[in-house]
Amino acid sequence: MENNRLDCRGLACPRPVVETKKMLDKMTAGTLEVLVDNETAKNNVLKLAVSLGLAAAAREDAGIYTVTIIKEGQAAAPKREEKRKSLLLAQDTFGLGDEELGRILMKSFLYALAESDNLPEAIYLVNGGVKLACSTSPALDAMQRLAALGVKIYSCGLCLDYFQFKDSLEVGEITNMYAIVEQITTGAVIRL
Repeated sequence: MENNRLDCRGLACPRPVVETKKMLDKMTAGTLEVLVDNETAKNNVLKLAVSLGLAAAAREDAGIYTVTIIKEGQAAAPKREEKRKSLLLAQDTFGLGDEELGRILMKSFLYALAESDNLPEAIYLVNGGVKLACSTSPALDAMQRLAALGVKIYSCGLCLDYFQFKDSLEVGEITNMYAIVEQITTGAVIRL
C-alpha cells in the first residue's frame, strides 16, 4: 500500500483536480493526502473521489484542507461508450458576463479538456473563437496540447481574414464554412 501526499496549495481551478486524478491513476492501492488552500478546491477533490468510487474525507487546519482519499486495489476504470463529439467554439470567452473572467474560464476549460480522458474528435473555431488558435491567445498552450493529443483544430478562414489573424494562426488548419457545415451536420457537435 502506497501513502502519497500531493501539495496543490496555490493552484488555480481545475489544477488540484487534474493533479489528483493523475496521482490516483499512477497508484495501485493506498492513501493519497491532497493539500489545498480553499474550500472550493477541497469540494472539487472530494467530488472527484466520489465520482471514481473512492472513499474520501477532509479536514481543515488553519485554512489548509487535507483531503484523504483511499484507493483499494486496481479498480478497472469504467469504459465509456465511444461517441466522440466535436466542439464548436464561436468566441474566445466561456459564458456570458465579464469578458476577462470569460477568457480565464475558457483557458481553464481548454486546460481541463486537454487533461480529460474524453477528448473531442475536433474543435471548430468560428467568429471570435478563431482567436483561441492564434499567437496572442492566453489558451494557446492548451490548444497546442489538444492538437498534440490528436484533436483536429479547424479555424474558419473567413473569420481569420475578418480579424486579420491569418498570419498569426499557430495551431490547426484553416477551413471553410461549407466544410464546417458538412462536419457538424454529420456528427454530434457541442456548441459553447
